[in-house]
Amino acid sequence: MLQWCILRPYHVLALVLCVSANDDFDWTKNERASFYFGTFPTGFSWGAGTSAYQTEGAWNIDGKGMSIWDSFAHKHGKIFANDTGDSSCEGYYKFKDDISLMKEMKLNHYRFSISWPRILPSGLKSEHINEKGIKYYDDLINMLLENKITPVVTLYHWDLPQVLQEKYGGWQNISMVNYFNDFANLCFERFGNRVKYWITFSNPWSVAVEGYETGEHAPGLKLRGTGAYKAAHHIIKAHAKVWHTYDLQWRNKQKGLVGISLTADWGEPVDITNQRDIEAAERYIQFYLGWFATPLFNGDYPQVMKDYIGRKSGQQGLGASRLPVFSPQEKSYIKGTCDFLGLGHFTTRYITVKNYPSGLGDSYFADRDLAELVDPQWPDPGSEWLYAVPWGFRRLLNFIKTQYGNPMIYVTENGVSEKMLCTDLCDDWRMKYFKDYINEMLKAIKDGVNVKGYTAWSLLDNFEWDEGYSERFGLYYVDFRNKNKPRYPKASVQFYKRIISSNGFPNQREVDSWKRKAVESCTSSNQLLAADPLIGHMEMVTEIVVPTVCTLCILLSAVFLMFLLRGRL
Repeated sequence: MLQWCILRPYHVLALVLCVSANDDFDWTKNERASFYFGTFPTGFSWGAGTSAYQTEGAWNIDGKGMSIWDSFAHKHGKIFANDTGDSSCEGYYKFKDDISLMKEMKLNHYRFSISWPRILPSGLKSEHINEKGIKYYDDLINMLLENKITPVVTLYHWDLPQVLQEKYGGWQNISMVNYFNDFANLCFERFGNRVKYWITFSNPWSVAVEGYETGEHAPGLKLRGTGAYKAAHHIIKAHAKVWHTYDLQWRNKQKGLVGISLTADWGEPVDITNQRDIEAAERYIQFYLGWFATPLFNGDYPQVMKDYIGRKSGQQGLGASRLPVFSPQEKSYIKGTCDFLGLGHFTTRYITVKNYPSGLGDSYFADRDLAELVDPQWPDPGSEWLYAVPWGFRRLLNFIKTQYGNPMIYVTENGVSEKMLCTDLCDDWRMKYFKDYINEMLKAIKDGVNVKGYTAWSLLDNFEWDEGYSERFGLYYVDFRNKNKPRYPKASVQFYKRIISSNGFPNQREVDSWKRKAVESCTSSNQLLAADPLIGHMEMVTEIVVPTVCTLCILLSAVFLMFLLRGRL
């Protein structure tokens, strides 16, 4: 008999109203077929991703302004072990080395983000443009193209200029729409002749919920029941405005595409024969993915969100729904503003109905009226929330196909972490994760889902937000103890490289050999990593002990000379 593990209390919430499940998606059909050997369509794009705050470091170098993450991470107790992204991977200085790693892996594209405060320190285009920041991204983009790697550029990966948070309240304020549009327009102007894939926002769900509802992420506000909805409302408007700016001013000459990257777990009904569980599972997806995708594709929030939040707000004695409303003009302006859908996906939950009375307080989680469950047999090598459930990926991709008219999809984040103090570079669990998840994506393409590319998350171990450096998602291990932040390939580098070279999984014999060869390659990397502390000690001797001894020798020589001179006098 299957057992269940219930997640943390604020993840387990509910009320029971009747909502019809989507007519097109068959919730009762969950095929968990065996591994499929085959290849991806010609031209399928393979890549890896990072973000500015997580990898660049150089937080106050060359005129960069402060971001909300700089401010948040500098507050004691906000980040695990009080880590910060001040230096992180030193990507600001090491991007040329990193591009060499990408070239060696045969990546087709590289997803990275532009730090808003690095090019606009005050957040405002009208006040000051930091040309040193512009030059950094110019050099990065140019070198990528020289190495035949396509840049996929995210405009907002969570690092809002701190000044805009302090002066206006950040994404709680409608003025962010115009300020973000000015920033995006500058990026189109300076980089758009070379960048053809733009992502406006990365995982706006986390920006809204963890930044303005739970306070786990920057700016750390806990505006329960309202903050997340208000932030999301302004983010959706900002995305639409930027899309229209590109469409009107730049598309004809630059020929690029503008999309958004939405992260979503899959929600599977606990009992696929129980209509209430099916409705709860769809509600989970609509409050997660649909919150942002439905306005962009259909012009308004999902009806289930409007119904549930509206009813809960009424029960709480409020005169209006806590979910903001789009005007008719805004609905038509927002609808259709997505040239492609970027999808981040990591894991799955089982979903069932759970009543959450409105009298216990309002929150985004309580509004959904559901409980999230996990199967304790699912592998969970790293992050507490990340269980490996490959079949959920195919389900989610097919749901998007039926829900939004089969849009063009680029998978913008997919990967798995490990949580170990001493990392073994032979990461067999990551190889299995990539193999199984990528295979489910291949099955979805066979189902007719329009997936055009895949981005492994992440290229490097990096600053993992509130978890600091305690969780590692990278294909490359980064030694954060060493000031030079050397990179070491994990076995998954060679494994992913072979998937890319074969454009999929040609046959069982060949795929089985990949893991053996990858494990062989990681043994030498482990030896290098083991030697790294010795190298660090040698550097300490060179940089600290030797200068100190030299200084003492000079001082002793001066004293001895003084005594000689005194003797002669």
